[in-house]
Amino acid sequence: MAGSTPASPTADAALPGLAARRTSLGLEAWRRFRRHRLALAGALILGLMILAVLLGPLAWRVPINEIDFAAKLQGSSLAHPLGTDDLGQDLLARMLYGGRLSLAVGLAAMIIAVVVGVIIGAIAGISRGSVDAALMWLTDLFLSLPQLPLLLLIIYLFRDALRALAGPEVGMFVLIVAVIGGFRWMPVARLVRAQFLSLREKEFVEAARALGATPLRLVARHILPNSLGPVIVAGTIDVAAAIIAESTLSFLGLGFPPDIPTWGRILYDAKDHLDVAPHWAVVPGGAIFLAVLSINYLGDGLRDALDPRKVM
Repeated sequence: MAGSTPASPTADAALPGLAARRTSLGLEAWRRFRRHRLALAGALILGLMILAVLLGPLAWRVPINEIDFAAKLQGSSLAHPLGTDDLGQDLLARMLYGGRLSLAVGLAAMIIAVVVGVIIGAIAGISRGSVDAALMWLTDLFLSLPQLPLLLLIIYLFRDALRALAGPEVGMFVLIVAVIGGFRWMPVARLVRAQFLSLREKEFVEAARALGATPLRLVARHILPNSLGPVIVAGTIDVAAAIIAESTLSFLGLGFPPDIPTWGRILYDAKDHLDVAPHWAVVPGGAIFLAVLSINYLGDGLRDALDPRKVM
């Protein structure tokens, strides 16, 4: 039709090319991840553990608090594959139930740490002057605080109130997740700020700014998506750190109560019976070790796979 502008063949050809390039980058990242055998093993082990704690209680229906004094401190048997504790409670049932809590604490605390860290790091990285300085001062302040004593103090002061308000399990879960996540955002914030300081001077950001993109659009559409690789890696590390922190709190007696088993709580309960029932401590200790090691190897694999310097 007269007066109409024909579609640009260059623009039309660019769209399939861009999609193909994104697909090729994803496949290349997957190839690099597959070459990291320890990361693959970690992902497999972690996946099996998640399936076990999610689906295991449906198959193994032994109550977690069922007491059988006649079977106390027994080793592995057909009736109790992982043995029993000093009350005759089945360790397999308690490990499956506690694994859901321990892994959920790690995941939820990681989400809090990543969200807070990304927000603070993004604001600091895109801003200049006093805003950046104030946020980095706040980050350095939190980094300088003695975290474990503060974790113990905060949980000791607020656990009774939250237990009464939301119940023993939910109240302690919310408190532990909030406290651990609240002390894990600082490395993410510094990492995101560094990424933003580097990316905001790149040509594609300058081009978007010249075309009139607002600061919010620059962050959401151009800078943040290109910073997600290191953030994902930091998130995996935070999951492992949160699991260790929850286990430490439970081992020190300030985690979940005895009738709500987590891997750290089971390990704490086993500490006085190491000479007569070593299996009681080996089982939760081994689970924590495997989970943390698998997550760390998974993070190493993701770091190598998502490293832009290794893009072919």
